[in-house]
Amino acid sequence: MKPGFKIDGRALEPDVLRLAAVFAAVAREVSFTRAATALRVSPSAVSQAVRALEERLAVRLLDRTTRKVGLTEAGRVLVDALEPALGRVGAALGALEEAADAPRGTLRLTVPKLAVATLIAPRLDAFARAYPDVVLDVTAEDRLVDLVAEGYDAGIRLGEMLARDTIAVKLTGPLRAVIVGAPAYLARRGTPREPADLHAHDCVRFRMTSGAVYRWELERDGRAVEIDVGGPLVTNDSALMVAAAVAGVGLAMAMEEQVADHVAAGRLVTVLDAWCPPFPGFYLHTPSRAQMPAKLRAFIDHLTARGASA
Repeated sequence: MKPGFKIDGRALEPDVLRLAAVFAAVAREVSFTRAATALRVSPSAVSQAVRALEERLAVRLLDRTTRKVGLTEAGRVLVDALEPALGRVGAALGALEEAADAPRGTLRLTVPKLAVATLIAPRLDAFARAYPDVVLDVTAEDRLVDLVAEGYDAGIRLGEMLARDTIAVKLTGPLRAVIVGAPAYLARRGTPREPADLHAHDCVRFRMTSGAVYRWELERDGRAVEIDVGGPLVTNDSALMVAAAVAGVGLAMAMEEQVADHVAAGRLVTVLDAWCPPFPGFYLHTPSRAQMPAKLRAFIDHLTARGASA
């Protein structure tokens, strides 16, 4: 059995639509030569295609003489049915080409909660006004996601979490996690001077999407350590974690940008700064650079043009 597909339950071989489109061009131009010019192929290729279609259908579609080409009755029936169908196909393809040129449609993104707060939320209004035909469908989650399997157009992740062969666009400069505590807490419990001192402190811990509690990762002069801190609160919400630190519950490790206002206002103080080096920031990653949708290109350009990159 020859490979093919079905339309309205009728089996069609893969190349039959191509042959039918060539036949329709001949009928429209009433000339093999003019049809060949319109299709940008040779007249012999057009003739062979029509002959192949006639053999496939076992019916003569064209009357040919040395001076002109005419439709048979069967050819007229076929071309009358083909023209509107081919017109709809052409319109559909044209709509797709137009969509490829203009940002429109739904853009599905998977974004960690921190990037939602620092990258997406501050730019939503400007993006919506600039691209009213684009709908952002943002899922805030910290887990690693298979973009293709789960139907996402793109994702945003920290550079250190991306595979080396990932197709990615830099959105921010390096980021930094810092350890902070409220002045009242530090006055009561003292200021840690070395990573080992953290074992004697109450710490607000973060539960990752995997369910594991994050072990604080510190590094200085090439020496890396992991500290399994303890404390009265474990949460998967970074806002609660920061609020608990401000309230004096204990020390917390948070992104520097999250706590910048609290530090500037004196509500929090950073400790062990020398053990908190920067690391790669946020990147937008996609399944492929080939034929990137206009809506995704517009989104990337909007983020990077508004100071998101460094």
